[in-house]
Formats: sequence, structure tokens, C-alpha cells
Amino acid sequence: RCESLVEVYFQLQQQVMAASTELGPELLPRLLERFNEVLSSLVKSSFLVEKQPPQVLKTQTKFQASVRFLLGPQLLKAGPKPYVVRADMVTEKQARELELSNYSNTLSESTGEILHNAVALETNPTSGTCCANFKNVLLKKIKRCERKGSESVTEEKCAVLFSSNVTLTPSNISIHLQVLSLPIVVIVHGNQDNNAKATVLWDNAFSDIERVPFVVAERVPWEKMCDTLNLKFMAEVQTTKGLLKEHYFFLAQKIFNDHSASPEDFQNRHVSWAQFNKEILPGRGFTFWQWFDGVLDLTKRCLKSYWSDRLIMGFISKQYVCKLLSMEPEGTFLLRFSDSEIGGVTIAYVIRGKDGSSQVENIQPFSAKDLSIRSLGDRIRDLGQLRNLYPNTPKDQAFGSHYNSEWGGPG
Repeated sequence: RCESLVEVYFQLQQQVMAASTELGPELLPRLLERFNEVLSSLVKSSFLVEKQPPQVLKTQTKFQASVRFLLGPQLLKAGPKPYVVRADMVTEKQARELELSNYSNTLSESTGEILHNAVALETNPTSGTCCANFKNVLLKKIKRCERKGSESVTEEKCAVLFSSNVTLTPSNISIHLQVLSLPIVVIVHGNQDNNAKATVLWDNAFSDIERVPFVVAERVPWEKMCDTLNLKFMAEVQTTKGLLKEHYFFLAQKIFNDHSASPEDFQNRHVSWAQFNKEILPGRGFTFWQWFDGVLDLTKRCLKSYWSDRLIMGFISKQYVCKLLSMEPEGTFLLRFSDSEIGGVTIAYVIRGKDGSSQVENIQPFSAKDLSIRSLGDRIRDLGQLRNLYPNTPKDQAFGSHYNSEWGGPG
């Protein structure tokens, strides 16, 4: 604990002062200077962001954040006026320069205009905490940097720098406290949100704890990507039912545009940022992440209970569905996420001709808007051609608990 280290520090300092005559006029000042450096380092590292600002931050939108000074209650010298913490926007370049200077440099210019960005650093005697709570902050505007090559504004990372000048007791040392928030992507319009989330997800998942701000790998092992997509899916949908091996196989085929490799082949591959959210999927108008995020949004809003009951196969190709269903009885069906549309779920089912030949039909995908008008369960009940959920569960048994009690007729 920081408090314990400070106690040790003051005990050592007292011992040094007690032995000042033996140490001599040359050694004593050097030791005391070193003590001050140690104290300064310890104090600076106890200034933390307690509540992070949103990592996707829209201009003209209010947000909250808070910082805590762990050693404040113990070391902060009372003054005539409260100490103030400032919040300023910094570019990735500025963040890097601050890090390289070990936070000894001060910020020369803010990269954006933040309203209500100065807040008192207050000590609460009851809880023994020392915090500055930014409750009503607003990023009015942002100055964009020069971007590299094909980099878009939603790949540009910045951060909020929290800073304060404080005086410590009993040593009377003045210290400039500074701490950076997690990386932030600033957007000016809601349609940038999807791509901004991709930048934040990649940075949070694949950056090293100790790094130069905000360096992150351009390529990562596919297995790490699988873990990230799984955690993101479960967190967003708020389900304990994660992705399965066969889901990862489908996702690998999609992101690598490779339908000939085996699941084992994909395990040894690396996936790039470009494959994740820069390159358009073949024959589509969107990237892998834009498609996956659409599935997340749809599942979170309309399909959580169906997914959690494992009624949706979801991540499966149209071709593989045909292979699975071709030998099944008429009316066998399954649910998969649409390949051609963002945020759609479709039903594939078997129909048989008079000659006994089978055909797999795909119903036009349902969007979140469709399912808000009439639920998936009721739509399945309405469709008389659907009989058994693959492989052989009668649909009323599988989906009965998801039917609304009132019979509303075909939707």
C-alpha cells in the first residue's frame, strides 16, 4: 500500500536526519535530494483515473470522469483555496512526449476545447478519499492531427490528461501531478461510432500494459482474436453462452476469405487490423467488424434469450446450412445470421418436391426493426412450413417458452 511506503519513507528520512552529523555536509544534501525524488515518484504514481471517460467520445456530448489522489488525505497540505484538477485533450503524439519525459513536462497546448474542465480536488474525511469528480464535462471541439496514409479519423487516438499542482506536508514540496486516461476516439457523428468502437476494441485487447502511447500490434494471432470476439459478444449480449469452435471456424473463413483451410490451419494464422476493419468483405459493402458488430447489436436487442437457450446456430455459412439440411425431413429449419446484410437473422428450412428431391429455402432476413414489431418466436409460430428445429426438436417444444401468450395471427 502507498500509505505504508510513505511511512517507511518518513522513518528513513528521520533516521538520516538523526545521523546528519556522521553523514557529513556532502552526503546529507545528496541523500535528502534523493529522498525527495523518491517521494515525488511515489506521489505521482498515486494519482489515478478512477472513472475513465468514454473511450468513444462524441463532441457536444456531456460525459463524466473522476480522478483519485491516493496519498492526498495523508500528504496534501491544506491551503487557503482548494487544489484544482484540470482536464485537457491531448493527441497521441503529446501523450507519447509526456510518457517519454516521465510526466516531468507540462502540456503546452490542449488539442480540444473542453467545457467545465476544472474541478476541485476534495478530501472526504468520512471515507478518507481525495478525489476530483468531473460531472458535467463537454468536449466542444477537437483539433484533428495529420493522419498517416489511409488512416481515417476513427483510427486517431487521443486521451484526456488530468493535471494538478499540489503542495505536500510536512516537506512543503510542490509537485505537478499528471495522469492520462485510456485512449479515446473522438467522433462528431453517430455514423462514426461503429468504426471508432473497432479502434478501441483492438487497442484494449491487443496493447501491452507497458507501452509507448498508444502503440498496438498491426497483426495478432487468430486465437487471441477469437478470445476477444467471444468476450465482447458475451459482455455486450450479457449472456453466459459464448461462441463455439464451429462459430470460430465460420468467422475465420469469413475474415480470411478462405474456405479451403481446416480449423487447425487457422489456429496458426495472424489476423491484421486491415482484415478486421479496413478491407471490405468480398462481394459486400462492409468490413468484418461492421458485420460482426451488427450481429452483436441485433442479438443484444432482440435475440438474447434465444441465443442463451442455444436456439440460434448463428455463425454458419449458407453453403454449410445446405449440407446440414439437405438430408433432413421437410420442415426442418435452423437460424443463422445473415451474410449479406448487417444485423439480420434468417431462417433456412427444407422443402421437398413431389419427386422427393430436397431444397433449402432462406427466408428474407429479419432486422431488429422487424423483430421489435413481432418477435422471432411468434414469427416462427406463424410460419406453418417450419416444423422441427435442426436436428429434430419440434418447434413448439423449442420455442414455446418464447411465444407471446396472446395469439396474434400471422405478422
